[in-house]
Amino acid sequence: MNVRYLQILITLSIAVCCASPAHAGLYSYSKDRTVLGLARNYTVKGDESLIEIARRFDMGYNEIVAANPGFDPFIPGNGKTVKLSTAWILPDVREYDGIVLNLSEMRLYYFLGKNRSNVVMTFPIGIGSEGKETPLGTFRIIEKIVNPAWHVPASIRKEKPELPAVVPAGPDNPLGAYAMRLSEGTVLIHGTNRPYAVGRKASHGCIRMYPEDIPKLFQSVPNKMKVTIVRQPVKIGILRNRVYLEVHRDRELNINYFNEAVRILVQKKLLENIDKDKMITALREKRGIPVDISK
Repeated sequence: MNVRYLQILITLSIAVCCASPAHAGLYSYSKDRTVLGLARNYTVKGDESLIEIARRFDMGYNEIVAANPGFDPFIPGNGKTVKLSTAWILPDVREYDGIVLNLSEMRLYYFLGKNRSNVVMTFPIGIGSEGKETPLGTFRIIEKIVNPAWHVPASIRKEKPELPAVVPAGPDNPLGAYAMRLSEGTVLIHGTNRPYAVGRKASHGCIRMYPEDIPKLFQSVPNKMKVTIVRQPVKIGILRNRVYLEVHRDRELNINYFNEAVRILVQKKLLENIDKDKMITALREKRGIPVDISK
C-alpha cells in the first residue's frame, strides 16, 4: 500500500474515532452498498437556527431546508424536532475515482484511492449562482495554494468597483485559508469567510467549503487529482438489497423527475423491485434524503 495513502487513512481514522459523528465525513461503500450515513432527528435548543445546526452536522443550507419543509430557517423553535439529512446516495459515475461534485445536491465526494480501498469522504459545498454556474465536465487540480490571495476578476470589479485588484490572505479574503485550482483556470475549490453560503448558489462559479472542511480535503488530495462535476437531481442506491431513491429540487433543470427515476431504475435493472407509490411520494416531496422505495 502506498505510504502516503496509509498516512491519510490513519489520520482520517483517528479523526473519525475522536471527532463527533457530525464531522466524521468518512464512509465505506461497495458496488452493492451505495447509500452512505444515516439520517436522524435533532431537537432544537434555544434560539438555534437551521443554518447553525446544518454547519454543526456538516450539512449545507439547502440540505437542512429541503429536509424540513415548513420550518423557519432562522427561528425553527426551541424543542422542535428537525430531520438531519446526514445520509446520501453516491452519484452515478462510470468509476468512483478522485473528486466527484454533484451540483444538484451541492455536495462533494472524494474517493480515497482507486483500486485501493472503498472509502469516501463527503462534504457540503456552495456553487455558482444563476448565470455564473459552476461548469460541468472532467477536470484536474493543477495548483494547491495555502493562504491564497484573491485576484479579483474584472467581472466582479465591474459589479463592485470599490474592491481592490488583489485581496491579501486574511479574515477578509473570500477564498479562506486553502484553495485548489482546477484546469478550468478560473474555478477554485476553496474555503470561505462566509460559511452561510455553503449549500447555496452564491459564487461566481467557484466551489466553496466550510472553513473546517477545506483543510481535510486539501491535505488529503494530491495535485493533478481528477475532478468530475455532474448534475444529478435524482439518484438511485442500494443498501442491504433494498432500493433507495434520493431526490433534489434543481430549479434550473427542466426535467420530468418521474421519467428520470424510471430511466435510472431501468438502466440498473431495478424497476421490478420498487413500490410505485413510495417512489411517487419521494419524487413529490424532494427532501434530499435517501428513501427506501422497495416492495
